[in-house]
Amino acid sequence: MRFLLLILVALAGLATPALARPVILIGIDGFRADYLDRGLTPTLSRLAAEGAVAEGGVRPSFPSVTYPNFYTLATGRHPDHHGLVYNRMRDPDLPGRTFSLGDRHEVMDRVWWDDAEPIWVSAERQGLSTAVLFWPGSEAAVHGVRPRDWLPFEQSVSSRARVNIALGWFTTPPSDWPDFAAVYFDIVDTQGHLFGPNSPELEAALVEVDQAVEALVAGLTARGIDADLVIVADHGMAETSPDRVVWLDDWIATDAVDSYTYGPLAFVDPMPGHEAELEAALAHDPEHLDCWRREDIPARFVYGTHRRISRVVCLAELGWTLGVRGRLDPARVRPGTHGFDPDAPEMQAVFIAHGQSIRPGVRLERMDSVDVQPLLGRLLGIDIPDGDGRIDDLRPALVPAD
Repeated sequence: MRFLLLILVALAGLATPALARPVILIGIDGFRADYLDRGLTPTLSRLAAEGAVAEGGVRPSFPSVTYPNFYTLATGRHPDHHGLVYNRMRDPDLPGRTFSLGDRHEVMDRVWWDDAEPIWVSAERQGLSTAVLFWPGSEAAVHGVRPRDWLPFEQSVSSRARVNIALGWFTTPPSDWPDFAAVYFDIVDTQGHLFGPNSPELEAALVEVDQAVEALVAGLTARGIDADLVIVADHGMAETSPDRVVWLDDWIATDAVDSYTYGPLAFVDPMPGHEAELEAALAHDPEHLDCWRREDIPARFVYGTHRRISRVVCLAELGWTLGVRGRLDPARVRPGTHGFDPDAPEMQAVFIAHGQSIRPGVRLERMDSVDVQPLLGRLLGIDIPDGDGRIDDLRPALVPAD
C-alpha cells in the first residue's frame, strides 16, 4: 500500500508525504553482543527488554570486519555479493588502485560500492527522504544517489555531537523530517582495539555510547517523534596478544607472494612464476592458520567468488595475529581485534529493535547480519532488491500490519 501511495503521489507531481513513523538505524561499531550483560548500558538494556533482541547476537558476515559488515547491514548481501570484500582490497578491473579506509578519494568513489544498493538509495529512489551520518558507504554517490543529508566521516566528532547532528534533522518542520535516518558510532570499536574488550577504557566507551543513545531517545521524545529504532553492530571483539603471532613467512617465502592485508586475515596472490610454490604451500597445515584457495573457502563463509578476493585467503585462529617478520613488530599488536571466524562467540554483534512496529519482549534466535536490511525495508514500507537476507527470520519481532 505504501509503495502504491508513493507512485500515485509521484504521478500527481506532489511532494511525497513523510512516513507516519520515522525509522532510525543506529550502528555501534564493535559492540559485542554480550556487552549488554555487563550492567553498564541501562538505556540499551531497557530498549532490548521492551523491544526485540537477538539472543546470542547477530552472526556477522565473513570477514568480520567493519566496512564489509556495515555494507552488509545496509544492503542485505554478504561481502562476496556486494563487493566490499575487506577493509583493504584491490580490483583487477581497476589496475593500480587500492581501496582502504584511510583513503578518502577511494572511499568516496562509487565504483567500489555499486555492486549493491544500500537501504538509503532504495528509499530515496522510492520517494522517501534520508539522512545518514558517517555510515560506511554513505559518502559515495552509490548508483548516482546519496542521502539527502550526509557528511564526510570525521572521527573527531564526539558521540554526543553526532546525536546533536541527528536531532538537528528533526528540528525542522515535520514535513522536512527524514523518513529514514542512520547514525554511526565508532568509540566502542576504537577502545576495544586500543585497550582490549575487557579493559576499563572499553567499559567507559560502553557508558559513553549508552548515554548518547539515551540523549537521542530523549531528544526524539521531547520533539514528540514516535520512531522505530534498529540498533546494530558490525561484529564483536576478541583479545589478542604479542605472544600470539603466526608468521606468514613461516608458511611461504614472502618474495613468492603478493600479500597486502594482515591481521586476522591475509589476501595472498602468487608473484609471477611462483604459482607452483604457492600450491605447494597449500599442502601444509600451519599451526594457528587456515589457508584456502578462494574456490575452496568453506561454504558457510559465503566467500570466494568476487573478483576482488585474492587467489588464496588465510585466516588466523581466534586471538592470533597474522604478520610478516620485518613488517610487524609484535610489541605493536593491539590487545583487541576482530575479523575472525564469524561463528566465534566473540564475533557476535548486538541487535535491538524498539518501537511501535516491534513486538515487546521478543527474544530472537540467532540471526544473520544480512537479515537487517529486509527488516528496514519492511519498516519503511518500500521494495528492496533481492539479497541474501530473510524477513521471515525477524517476523516474530514485527507487529502484524493492519
